[in-house]
Amino acid sequence: MGKKTKKPGKGKEKTERKTAKAEEKRARREGKKFSPEDDIDAILLSIQKEEAKKKEVHVEENVPAPSPRSNCTLNINPLKDTELILYGGEFYNGKKTFVYGDLFRFDVEKHEWKLISSPNSPPPRSAHQAVAWKNYLYIFGGEFTSPNQERFHHYKDFWILDLKTNQWEQVNLKGCPSPRSGHRMVLYKHKIIVFGGFYDTLREVRYFNDLYVFDLDNYKWQEIKPRPGAMWPSTRSGFQFFLYQDEIFLYGGYSKEISSDKNNSEKGIVHSDMWSLDPRTWDWNKVKKTGMAPGPRAGSSVCVHKKRAMLFGGVVDIEVEGDVLVSLFLNELYGFQLDNHRWYPLELRKEKSTKDKLRNSGKKANDEALDDVPDQWESEITMHKKYDNLDILDETVDMESYIENVSQQMSTNIAFDDCGSAASSSKNPTLISKEAFKDSFFPEIVKPSGRINCCITVGKDILYVYGGMMEVKDREITLDDMYSLNISKLDEWKCIIPASEPEWIEACEDEEEDEDEGDEDEDESEDEGNSAYESEDTNDGFDNEGNGAASIQIGDAVGVIKGEGKTLRRKEKRLRIEQIRANLGLSDSQRTPMPGESLKDFYKRTNMYWQMAAHEHTQHTGKELRKDGFDLAVVRYQELKPILDELAILEAEQKAQEEQGIEISSKKMSGKKGKN
Repeated sequence: MGKKTKKPGKGKEKTERKTAKAEEKRARREGKKFSPEDDIDAILLSIQKEEAKKKEVHVEENVPAPSPRSNCTLNINPLKDTELILYGGEFYNGKKTFVYGDLFRFDVEKHEWKLISSPNSPPPRSAHQAVAWKNYLYIFGGEFTSPNQERFHHYKDFWILDLKTNQWEQVNLKGCPSPRSGHRMVLYKHKIIVFGGFYDTLREVRYFNDLYVFDLDNYKWQEIKPRPGAMWPSTRSGFQFFLYQDEIFLYGGYSKEISSDKNNSEKGIVHSDMWSLDPRTWDWNKVKKTGMAPGPRAGSSVCVHKKRAMLFGGVVDIEVEGDVLVSLFLNELYGFQLDNHRWYPLELRKEKSTKDKLRNSGKKANDEALDDVPDQWESEITMHKKYDNLDILDETVDMESYIENVSQQMSTNIAFDDCGSAASSSKNPTLISKEAFKDSFFPEIVKPSGRINCCITVGKDILYVYGGMMEVKDREITLDDMYSLNISKLDEWKCIIPASEPEWIEACEDEEEDEDEGDEDEDESEDEGNSAYESEDTNDGFDNEGNGAASIQIGDAVGVIKGEGKTLRRKEKRLRIEQIRANLGLSDSQRTPMPGESLKDFYKRTNMYWQMAAHEHTQHTGKELRKDGFDLAVVRYQELKPILDELAILEAEQKAQEEQGIEISSKKMSGKKGKN
């Protein structure tokens, strides 16, 4: 989660220092005064010499999983639909950037990686594109970044990998697109279609909206230029580009434009428009978004399965308290029906009762705990089975009665005592252990964390999500985990490869870090009461960089919010609140209960969302669809209820602390006035 603070009382010094530093960096670039680490020409020449030493293809079997990376490509092997092909990518550890040119093959059945080393391989790159056709993998473009990010090299080379022999071949042909990265590429019959992207010229960044076609039969490039008066998408990179039959869809993307202020500063634009391209006539048309489309976001990923495109991830910047920008990294999954152009959320289907799952897994201790509390929560499961077997939904009043009954069961109060036990509010309270309660009623949620620039692909009805990047506080965490989801069942995410421990090197004696510390000192000096109050709570800061890369679990999230075992400052509490909100998708009001909202009111407010999500699972209509939608809402409500309760408590405590801090400050100020 990134945080950017705008302080109006800073004066000109900080701005001037940053401007001077940027100018110095730009002058260093333009004057080619680089350290050896940033001499891209020398780096690429050295890599080329090493490649020349390779004489034959070498395949290493059963190697460790690839290192963390984002902006790589992941393709299904057209010769073997149980094998994934991973190429390239980049990694940033807070100090240096590493760009990869390695080629991996992953057997999804055996869970084994192969590392392929071949003569005449492409130089390392990220933000390139790759498509597979017959027994070949085609790669175009991308970028190479120097370790200190002082220089960028954009490629316009075109490579072909023979998947049978693992041999690379570079194809140099006239008329190819200019150097770029962040473009998108799709395969249509025997043609590769390339659109958009960007190019960093050191002085500025140029974005493209040009369209190129490569004929795989004739091995020729062709630029498709817009006819006068024709509709055409604006310049952009990082958009979604996918094909269905004789229609190519373009959605979203990112670009920058020069603002009209005095400084002519650049302003980022997150696009949310949608277009379709007819590859037979090369005509563009705008697509009206129907259904429940995702909100504007950057860095999401897309793939196609049968008649449905699936969009995952992305980031949204939200302004908090008027002066702080919080980056919310999303893990939502949306579907786009390709035949009728309709968007809808893809929610997991309702699972079996927790009690059944626990018994099947042989957790006897938790079974005994559950047997002691049959009335409060298990009655809801019984009620669901009862209504599944009876046709009582013929009239609206029956549905409302059903919701009312389940909502009343959900409103049963359960509190933990000092010994870590949970007590119900019934006449005969029953105590269960905290761990049994957490494991039984709020099981672990296995799902990918929010991220950008990850890889997603589909093979044999299985969706795979790999890698990407997310932010935790001010750290960029590059991921190496892999998740799968059965698209036909939509029952549960499975973690194939867990995330490794993130690597991050803090910049020591950095000018910006000193400035940030100065900002905090300035803030504290502005409000003596607040600083006095914070000094009472001062403790060692928390380190949650590992938590950011892991899957979110309900029990863990509650513990994080509570700050178990640690005393938190107000700023740390605020960051924890925002991180939990981001990771669990709490910013989406259609999927999140409001504070104090009952299950009945939650479903009444969001029923259209849940019915649309349920329709994609069951294709039911009428009373059956309403009940299916309600079942999904119940699952989401149960999932978030303990977290929302803890967030409400923490936010109330934070508000009380702030009010107390203001009161202390007011008393001190009045005391000073009395003395003077």
